[in-house]
Amino acid sequence: MNNEVVVMKMIGIGYGNFIAAEKVVAVVSANSKPIKYMIREARQQNVLIDATVGKRTRSAVVMANGQVVLSANAVKTILQRIEKN
Repeated sequence: MNNEVVVMKMIGIGYGNFIAAEKVVAVVSANSKPIKYMIREARQQNVLIDATVGKRTRSAVVMANGQVVLSANAVKTILQRIEKN
């Protein structure tokens, strides 16, 4: 039996929501047309996770598995948290 413990670095993306830092591919502003299109496509494909708790979407985090996570935090804030870890 393998008793290895895997520790993942988690990044707070606001309102008590966290994502695995190792799985982040990109953090982008949610304001541009191409990103809004990507968000719409992710919603239609059921790979969108809305972590904004009803607040304005300021950034979208693209994950390695293709999921898109919406955050009310600014891109700069999330990047600072990733760099801090």
